[in-house]
Amino acid sequence: MKYSLLAQAAAGGNQAMIYQVVMWVGIIGVFYFFMIRPQQKKQKDLKNLLNNLKKGDQVVTIGGIHARIYTVDEATITLELDKGVKLTVDKSAVARTISE
Repeated sequence: MKYSLLAQAAAGGNQAMIYQVVMWVGIIGVFYFFMIRPQQKKQKDLKNLLNNLKKGDQVVTIGGIHARIYTVDEATITLELDKGVKLTVDKSAVARTISE
């Protein structure tokens, strides 16, 4: 008698376990497509932006400074602010470019 109850419980447990696995795969899939993938795309776009900076581009830094690029080095850029004021910052400090 006890053996038949255990056999029935095990058979029902496999069905429930399959549903749990499908649920977890679904949760991981949703997490990937709504959180990880967009973040990777943002990082790729920012990397392309930083690699394509050139003299004369209008940029905004992460601190909110609006300026024009005066020179571009490998790791830094020099920004020209108003009336010839120049500021050297790291390339990663650029948040976006401004199209005129």
